Amino acid sequence: MDIQPRHWMMVGLLGFMWGGTFMVMELALRGMPPLWLAAARIGFAAALTTLIWGLRGWRLFTGPAQAWGRLAVVGVLSTALPFMLLAWGLKHVTSSYAGVSMATVPLLVLPLSFLFLPNDKIGLHQVIGLCVGFIGVIILIGPDALSSSGSTAETAARLVCFGAALCYSISSVTMRSLPPIDPIGLAAVPLIFGSCVVISAAWAIEGAPVLPDGITIFWVILLGLLPTASANLLRVMVVREAGPIFMGLTNYQVPLWSVILGALVLNEPLPGLLIVSMCLILLGVGISQGPALRALWRRLRG
Repeated sequence: MDIQPRHWMMVGLLGFMWGGTFMVMELALRGMPPLWLAAARIGFAAALTTLIWGLRGWRLFTGPAQAWGRLAVVGVLSTALPFMLLAWGLKHVTSSYAGVSMATVPLLVLPLSFLFLPNDKIGLHQVIGLCVGFIGVIILIGPDALSSSGSTAETAARLVCFGAALCYSISSVTMRSLPPIDPIGLAAVPLIFGSCVVISAAWAIEGAPVLPDGITIFWVILLGLLPTASANLLRVMVVREAGPIFMGLTNYQVPLWSVILGALVLNEPLPGLLIVSMCLILLGVGISQGPALRALWRRLRG
């Protein structure tokens, strides 16, 4: 695959949008309860992506094999559950913390792939990277990862953020086991499944929705339009045109942008252990993906 300048721009834009998600969620939570925020975000994104999918002819499975059950699992674990977990977790931890916790996704994918995808093997560099990153995770979840907010739910919220990362990891491995499928359909259908789950949960737990104020509506629309719907479609384009290894460069940007935007826009504190944790996790990701990154660098040079 030929890496073009526009692919670098697309990956940079993805990293910025996904890294800024947590800051925007923090702002939206000031005027909306967490489950309805997740429902509004995913519902808006599902409607927009489904419209694009319909304009392309509603193509989904491109071969004789179909896997609706696994596709539903992908929908719940890549949208519904992590969106709800993060929305609740951000009531008790900073957006910087949530963004750094998402950096653990590629590390979690390694053992899951080894366990559930028989063709995937783990090399020594991946084991080393996993151990280094795991030390960062221990620091991240530990009691001194952030200055205490005084909330008794803070420890639970830290685990919830890590649980959202685990959901993304399991959905990524499940997605790789799907039969041949149209990429736009793959972007739309999980959002449809996820929106059904989240809207039902929000109505059952938080009751009927209440119309929020204008600024909250703006943040919700921004969440659904950019880091959810647009980023999903952009991710598909990058993977198809530049490859999944190149797409993996976004893993290094998300925690950095979440920390930068949280500090600049929300005036969030940056405890030293949070920075140490982020560096260890990113170092672990880099070590574990070393051969792939070196292959990508050789391809870019030649």
